[in-house]
Amino acid sequence: MALSGGGDSVALLHLLRQAGHEVLAVTVDHGLRPESAVEAQLVAGRCRGWGISHHVLRWERSDIRGNLMDAARRARAGLIADWAAGQGLSAVALGHTADDQAETLLMGLSRAAGIDGLCGLRPEWRQGGVTWLRPMLRIGRAELRGWLAAQGLPWVEDPTNADDRYLRARTRKALAALAPLGLTAERLAESAAHLAQARAALDAAVAEAVPGVMTESAGALRVDAARFAALPAEIARRLAQAAVLWLSGADYPPRAADLARFVAAIAGGKAATLAGCRLKDGWLAAEPRAVDMRRWRVEGQGQVAPLGPEGPRQCPDWRATGLPRHVLEVTPGLWQGETLIAAPCAGFGAATAICVPSFAQALLSH
Repeated sequence: MALSGGGDSVALLHLLRQAGHEVLAVTVDHGLRPESAVEAQLVAGRCRGWGISHHVLRWERSDIRGNLMDAARRARAGLIADWAAGQGLSAVALGHTADDQAETLLMGLSRAAGIDGLCGLRPEWRQGGVTWLRPMLRIGRAELRGWLAAQGLPWVEDPTNADDRYLRARTRKALAALAPLGLTAERLAESAAHLAQARAALDAAVAEAVPGVMTESAGALRVDAARFAALPAEIARRLAQAAVLWLSGADYPPRAADLARFVAAIAGGKAATLAGCRLKDGWLAAEPRAVDMRRWRVEGQGQVAPLGPEGPRQCPDWRATGLPRHVLEVTPGLWQGETLIAAPCAGFGAATAICVPSFAQALLSH
């Protein structure tokens, strides 16, 4: 589990132990404050006293431009996922509460977010090869701190949680002011849960819309523009977004305005690019500059790399596959130097290549 040393994560740690789980704790030192390293060691010392295995990971960041807190969140997720994989763990638990859920919903409202942005935090999802769990989304922060105090268990307070330079800190204060109106953390968390049910229904509708609209082949998607254009607007938007995320491997969707232009291009049968994806001649595929061979499970001899412009020249029967050249160029080849040994998607040589997950699998796990 991820342990910051704050009240929420400390409560989760002890609740998991009480439930009989063997717990490994990890703390990420982002280095954003001078005292962060000392605090990480304080948490490590407390874990030793509690008899809990604990690890400290440090974020070695370069020059960050843009949203520092967002960059820190992404880095933390990556560090923890890699650590969990190294430990052979299948899941990582996080200490988010009903208050975090309510704050996330309010922050979404401030951005005029749609359903995805108002659903709040997912209780379970898969990312970076790890299953992430948030088992305390129905429990309030005050209740957890009351329980910790009754147990005599210490925790630390992160000063950034009260720093008005950050939107979440300002939202936390606004949430307290809304409580007299009945807009409590618990009520807002319930609303987020209702919206999550609506999101699940939309996701199911998207999965049902795929046959006949998008057909997967060689790690790309063939699109029927007319059928795509006939879809309800929200289903079309969500389908296009899912395709972009699947092809690019990105963790976050593109900006709404950029996605809207891409949706219009798909419906109109036009060429376009977005977030590492290219739409050309009715096919959605990865852009050459953004192709990621980690999407593929390849079996055969040789160095795995994209076919690129040179690959099809060494595949005499590539046209028999029925795949456009630009699609084949971003599929895997097995190379020995500049010589192509095999190109599974181009029907050349002895090798196999499967795109993992498939688009259908990606939609189901969304």
